[in-house]
Amino acid sequence: MSTLDHKIDFAVVLTVTKANPNGDPLNGNRPRQNYDGYGEISDVAIKRKIRNRLLDMGESIFVQSDDRKKDAYKSLRDRADANPKLAKMLKDKNASPENFAKIACEEWLDVRSFGQVFAFKGSQLSVGVRGPVSIHTATSIDPIDIVSTQITKSVNSVTGEKRSSDTMGMKHRVDFGVYVFKGSINTQLAEKTGFTNEDAKKIKQALITLFENDSSSARPDGSMEVRKVYWWEHSTKLGQYSSAKVHRSLRIKSKTDVPKAFDDKNYVVELSDLEGLSVEEIDGQ
Repeated sequence: MSTLDHKIDFAVVLTVTKANPNGDPLNGNRPRQNYDGYGEISDVAIKRKIRNRLLDMGESIFVQSDDRKKDAYKSLRDRADANPKLAKMLKDKNASPENFAKIACEEWLDVRSFGQVFAFKGSQLSVGVRGPVSIHTATSIDPIDIVSTQITKSVNSVTGEKRSSDTMGMKHRVDFGVYVFKGSINTQLAEKTGFTNEDAKKIKQALITLFENDSSSARPDGSMEVRKVYWWEHSTKLGQYSSAKVHRSLRIKSKTDVPKAFDDKNYVVELSDLEGLSVEEIDGQ
């Protein structure tokens, strides 16, 4: 497999329908908003979904959430110790951080994609890996309206409770919103982690199917949908254009005050031509 030999930029357009795309734990788990009222999905949440999709595709992933993990390890340290070479290096104060990073990148796709910090209690070895895949926070095209619903329990949690419906709670959702996030894959960092052209294809497939097998009470099946993936592959390592210019070439504007669907009546999508740089437009699955 060949190391990535050309810069890649991408953008993903997604819709939210009666769902909480990314709750803010510091704000009662309400959907994230910036100070101007636009909805946000953190880059950390997006990377979590990409990792889950890669797991579903059979890839080896280091940072696995407890509810989706494919092995019996209870912590990141346990997963690292499962590799005999890494386990030995974690106990050796004179171990080479470069060699540790090389082995970790070969072992796990998310490490060579996003990078990772390896710093565990009881080990004097601390290793930081910078990954080539960078992802921005997703932001909604328009300010979002948050609908909050009060809920009650219909059963007793424990025996002896006098009433079952006096415990109140809140659920929050966005009735409809169009969000966009953008990202890039850097060749210089790809050379350091061993990120390959084949790895880039796997990341692209994960983006296209980002919300498959991702349902929850806050995000029912079908409520989160990838509509478009825009994928720019440059012809050189540095790229013909900066990532900022490539990302600016995609503009999405609402045509109505309160858009309710992602279609020609509600939104206009403009994609500027960049000489010498073609874009692949892919429908979400």
